[in-house]
Amino acid sequence: MSERLVNCIKLGAKLPGLDSPPLPGELGQRIFENVSKDAWKEFLEHFKMVINEYRLDLTSPMADQIFEQKADEYFFSDNFRMPEGYVPEN
Repeated sequence: MSERLVNCIKLGAKLPGLDSPPLPGELGQRIFENVSKDAWKEFLEHFKMVINEYRLDLTSPMADQIFEQKADEYFFSDNFRMPEGYVPEN
């Protein structure tokens, strides 16, 4: 069986896609259809930084909402920004 390819909207290339939607609902399906495995891995690394910057409690339902919001912004919005006050590592 060959690997499923997607036209990755984040990386701008035809790349291997995710094996299944990473989230339930419409957002998960959009990510599944338009985001490569590599771009999803990059987002997960980005979200680690978001967790630390916002000091998120991952057991909180609010963390799930922020995860979905940040995924939508990261892949599908022109308004993507780093968290307020973020200072990149040297």
